[in-house]
Amino acid sequence: MDSILIKDTTREEREQIVAKSIGNINGSCDGCAVGVAEMYQDYIDGKKEIRDINMEFCARKGKYDREK
Repeated sequence: MDSILIKDTTREEREQIVAKSIGNINGSCDGCAVGVAEMYQDYIDGKKEIRDINMEFCARKGKYDREK
């Protein structure tokens, strides 16, 4: 697979991409991946590209960092 864009992948492939990228998506580690897996649900569902989710996360993170 060359592209991870929604238009170039199936739902199953997107699930695999997220699972492989995050690692343990079952959250059986000490609460490390559950929220991250949920963050990418819109990508898996074909609603938002990964880059858009990451940009939104970075924008929120930057906002919180400035408020400290």
